[in-house]
Amino acid sequence: MIAVLIPAHDEAEVIGRCLASVCHAANHPELDEAVIVVVASDRCIDATADIAASFGACVIQVPMPGGVGLARATAAERAIALGADWLAITDADSEVPSDWLFQQRALQTDAFCGVVEVSDWLDYAPGTACAFEASEPVGVDHGRIHGANMGVSVASYLRCGGFSDATSSEDVALVKALQAFGARIAWSPYPVVRTSARRQAKASGGFSQFLQRLELSLMQAQAKPLAPIHGQPVRNATEAEG
Repeated sequence: MIAVLIPAHDEAEVIGRCLASVCHAANHPELDEAVIVVVASDRCIDATADIAASFGACVIQVPMPGGVGLARATAAERAIALGADWLAITDADSEVPSDWLFQQRALQTDAFCGVVEVSDWLDYAPGTACAFEASEPVGVDHGRIHGANMGVSVASYLRCGGFSDATSSEDVALVKALQAFGARIAWSPYPVVRTSARRQAKASGGFSQFLQRLELSLMQAQAKPLAPIHGQPVRNATEAEG
C-alpha cells in the first residue's frame, strides 16, 4: 500500500488543489494497489484539516513544537502503522501529475528523488525563472532533492532512521541517511511536480527562501557596474539615458 504524506501549516487556500491531484494519481489505470493520504496538520488555525478530511485524507495533528520535519515524521509514523510499504512525499502547495505514484513504483528502487517546476512566478524579478531552470538539472542522476517530489520504501525509511524533527532541510537529511547505507535511489527527471513560488515561506530554509536567494543573486549580478574600457569609466544604462 502507498501512503502519500503531506505536511500542512495553514494551507486552506491551496491544499484542495494538491489533494485533487493526488486523488487523480491514486486512480491511475495502471496503478494496482491501495493508496491512503495522510495530512499532518501543523498548528493550523484555518480550514486546512476540514478540507483534507473532505477529500478522505487521514488527518493527524502534529505535536508541539511542530515544524515540517516533525510533521513529515508524524505522518510517516501513522502511515506505517496503517500498513503502508511505500511513502510518497509532497507539499500542500504542490500539484502532482497523474502518473506520479505509478512511476515511482515502476522504478523499483529503494527511493525516488524527482524535480519540480514552478506554477506561478508571481512578482519575481525578470530572469529568475530562467535562472531556476538553469539550476534545476532535468536529466537522469540530476542530484536535486525536493520535499515536494520524493518517495521511499518503508523498509529503507526505517533503516535510515526516518525524518528528523528539524525545521528545515529534513528532506536533504533523509536522502543523505539513505545514501549512507547504500540505498538504491532513482534520481529521475520524471514525473515532475508543479509547486508554488510563494514568498511567504512555511518553513525556514525551504524552497521559497532558495528562490529568493536565487533572485537576489541575479539582481546583484545585474547591478554590477560595467568594466571600464581603455581606462575610461563606462556609464550604466540609467546614466546614459540622462
